[in-house]
Amino acid sequence: MRVALIHDWLYTKGGAEKVLEAFIEIFPNADLFTLVCHLPENERDFLKNVKINTSFLQNIPLSKKYFKHFLPLFPMAIESFDLRDYDLVISSSYAVAKGVLSTPEQIHISYCHSPIRYAWDMYHTYIKEHNIKGVKGVFIKYTLHKIRIWDVISSNRVDYFIANSNFVKKRISKFYKRDSTVINPFADTEKFKFFAKKEDFYLTASRLVPYKKVKLIVKAFNENKKKLIVIGEGEELKEIKKIAKKNVEVLGYREDRELIYYMQRAKAFVYAALEDFGIVPIEALSCGTPVICYARGGVLDSVKNKINGIFFYDQSIEAINRAIEDFEKSEFDYEKISKDAQKFSKENFKKEIKNFIEEKTNVRL
Repeated sequence: MRVALIHDWLYTKGGAEKVLEAFIEIFPNADLFTLVCHLPENERDFLKNVKINTSFLQNIPLSKKYFKHFLPLFPMAIESFDLRDYDLVISSSYAVAKGVLSTPEQIHISYCHSPIRYAWDMYHTYIKEHNIKGVKGVFIKYTLHKIRIWDVISSNRVDYFIANSNFVKKRISKFYKRDSTVINPFADTEKFKFFAKKEDFYLTASRLVPYKKVKLIVKAFNENKKKLIVIGEGEELKEIKKIAKKNVEVLGYREDRELIYYMQRAKAFVYAALEDFGIVPIEALSCGTPVICYARGGVLDSVKNKINGIFFYDQSIEAINRAIEDFEKSEFDYEKISKDAQKFSKENFKKEIKNFIEEKTNVRL
């Protein structure tokens, strides 16, 4: 069985790329198709020896720096791939990868990280946060309008959808009117090992960008005076360092070894973002560390209130601090938290994916 793997684009190795790596391990002889590949050579190990095919966007001058400015061309670029020689098409899609053209004889399975968020449910947030207005604003809004139309049309090219969370499953149903099967992504549960001894500090770790709400967490700890450690880098790093009081330690970027050290010892991990799924909370749980989180989005697939974490229901300073007070009155079984998190292992993910594909293709992998 000849297999084509489709991925939106390759710039860095994030959560979606880890899923792609798992697909490559399942299908080591597959060919990979992606709009552009600008990964540094030292970050390409996960691609193994897979053959990489890029679109015409790869050769446009300045595409490495300004790639996302070519959004109007993305549908045309993804449709330019000729996949007629393949039996099975698997797209790993958070933008346009699912829009490839296939024949009635082929099976197309799409692992959907999310429908295009800035074109759908985050559209108005995107417009507001980027202060989009004037002639440029009209062009961007018109482009996203056309992308939404294409996005719905191209969803009909997929034979079977896999959603990465129940949150995304609802989006697929809402925007595409399609059913999907939920198979959660995985965390490195072998690296993020259980550690029973907790210390008197809280931890948050993520990219320091507005929607992650790390600045909100810092403001909450400025008020409650409890010790917080912040790990991560991004556009808000300088501002977060500026507003952080003495009880908040902002470490910036740290390698996994240090992140794991703090994650194992934190009394709780604090998470305020609205995410499609959320890998970092799984890493915390795998260490046996409870998660205090915003009770919306994909995190609800992994965190259960009063069992392995505490929920707050508004993205506000008051709600976070009430949840922390609730947490400090609660007791948790750290070992059980870690044990339950092992279901999010890479091996379990690959097993579920294989079972799904075998069921749909009637081919034993």
